[in-house]
Amino acid sequence: MSKKQKKMLTRILAATALLILVKLLPTIWLSSALPLISVSHISADGTPAFCLARWVLFLIPYGIIGWDVLWRAIRNIFNGQVFDENFLMAIATVGAFATSEYQEAVFVMLFYQVGELFQSYAVGKSRQSIAALMDIRPDTANLEQEDGSLEEVDPEDVEVNSIIVVKPGERIPLDGTVVEGSSVLDTAALTGESLPRDVTVGDSVLSGCVNTTGMLRIRVTTPCEESTVSKILELVENASEKKSTSEQFITRFARYYTPCVVLAAAALFLLPSLGLWFLNPAALPGFLAGTVWTDWLHRALIFLVISCPCALVISVPLSFFGGIGGASKCGILVKGSDYLEMLAQTETVVFDKTGTLTEGFFTVTDILPQNGFTQESLLSCAAQAERWSDHPISQSLRRACPDSSEGHLVEEVQELAGHGVQATVDGRRVLVGNGRLMAQAGIVLPYTDTFPGGTVVHVAVDGTYAGSIVVSDKLKPGAADALAALKASGVKKTVMLTGDRQEAAELAARTLGVDEFHAELLPGDKVEQLELLLSQISGQGKLAFVGDGINDAPVLSRADIGIAMGAMGSDAAIEAADIVLMDDQPGKIADAMRISRKTLRIVRQNIVFALGVKGLVLLLGAMGLANMWMAVFADVGVAVLAILNATRCLKVDRPSRAEESLREL
Repeated sequence: MSKKQKKMLTRILAATALLILVKLLPTIWLSSALPLISVSHISADGTPAFCLARWVLFLIPYGIIGWDVLWRAIRNIFNGQVFDENFLMAIATVGAFATSEYQEAVFVMLFYQVGELFQSYAVGKSRQSIAALMDIRPDTANLEQEDGSLEEVDPEDVEVNSIIVVKPGERIPLDGTVVEGSSVLDTAALTGESLPRDVTVGDSVLSGCVNTTGMLRIRVTTPCEESTVSKILELVENASEKKSTSEQFITRFARYYTPCVVLAAAALFLLPSLGLWFLNPAALPGFLAGTVWTDWLHRALIFLVISCPCALVISVPLSFFGGIGGASKCGILVKGSDYLEMLAQTETVVFDKTGTLTEGFFTVTDILPQNGFTQESLLSCAAQAERWSDHPISQSLRRACPDSSEGHLVEEVQELAGHGVQATVDGRRVLVGNGRLMAQAGIVLPYTDTFPGGTVVHVAVDGTYAGSIVVSDKLKPGAADALAALKASGVKKTVMLTGDRQEAAELAARTLGVDEFHAELLPGDKVEQLELLLSQISGQGKLAFVGDGINDAPVLSRADIGIAMGAMGSDAAIEAADIVLMDDQPGKIADAMRISRKTLRIVRQNIVFALGVKGLVLLLGAMGLANMWMAVFADVGVAVLAILNATRCLKVDRPSRAEESLREL
């Protein structure tokens, strides 16, 4: 418990003890009358006797347990925020005192504060659970000095290209590249996967991972504010700013609901009380018979207690907050509860191919030189021209020719989106790209592409066709199972958009089992295809796009829900996306949809339960069949039950062992 919660518990216990004491106390007799707080009695011999009024004694425990509620009600009235739960409880309990229901007034305030304590504790535990999940940012970094010594510094003070040392058991504070050492990393905090990752010299490592075995010397590649762990924390912290439709509805509902029930309570008191002036109460039928104005005031006060909207106002946002926290356990970062809600309504999922459904690591599988070029010279020209490109195909060419950057002058590099690269290498104009690039340059290809399982990269030097290089990208293990899981979860259509050749795209689509694919697309073409798919969505259905590259950023922004691959995805794609998968596994999309639907199911349960119970007890209260205890349950009890139900969102149903095995293949 927090310090504030412990203080509240002390007040509850003190007020309870005093209430019991007041109940057990005999009548306190006074020697003389006190203004306003004594009651006069006439003894048998006709002499007056005075006793202390009971409301004075009940006022002591009431003040101990309820002073803060009364103060907040008064303060909010002066601030223009009249209709809230503090106002309702203040009116109800003060009214109970006015009708001589002293004991009931204290009990109502006592149980209200008990409920508030339970609510505060439940919400606090939920937030602590989520905060613990996201407690992945180290407070210090071991910065290596020029003399080889280590200094503990704030990660924000470490500059790019500095060397940091991470000892076994420590969490990596900044993104970087291993320059010395090898180890096994626990990446569960980022990806949600228990499978450790081996790293050695040259491997990239992400902040937030735990170094479990050997010591690592790491060269920092990104500043602290742009590191992976900082981006994750920023995403989760800002998620609550984007409210879901359900949350917006509850906010609007509470804004109008409370004034309406206050007016209804006033009408419940005034109209029958005025009617009693004109009608004979004994002649009234049924539940109206024999009532007096104090009965109707009591009913109105019960009505106010019942109507308090705490259960909805607290439990609905807490459900979405828990859903976002539960998703983060699985390495799924949701930027707002509105996206979590829309994910449950997704009918169409559109995938980019390279790096999303495939591993994104192209490998050179064939080299076909032409016009006097050798395999070595053809590969060298292509790798030199692609030296500055971050495209996966460019990286594969450089890996196949690791010495391409030595002894060559590369100038005037221009990357043409959807076509390729042109550059001047040692004074020669080199074009590296697809058939469209060759056609634009007026170069006639001597043969058609005959490699359905790979991508053909054409190379031209000074206007002469030099040959082609075939690179292949394997599908991710479990990608086909991920699409099958989406179909099983209710997704009506899966679509693949790619800039790859028609033959390669067709082979991948057939293997994956997608419903529809479009190949040889430029970034602008992808947006057009997405617009067409959006126009085909019916009703409240949503479209999600999954991508990882810079050229996917426009499509991610245009889709109803943009999902980016976080581990390999570009910064632009992650920034444009609404949901980020930290381990790049498309199978996590089905997990995210399962979490979103569970969250919405719990939200609906709370709304129906709270409104149903309140409506029933409100009706009983208006008819005089509900007492203040039922009113307290309809307010505090329903709120506590709804909050406890909302905390179930934190529990994530893990995939079966068979599903985990498929992912790890």
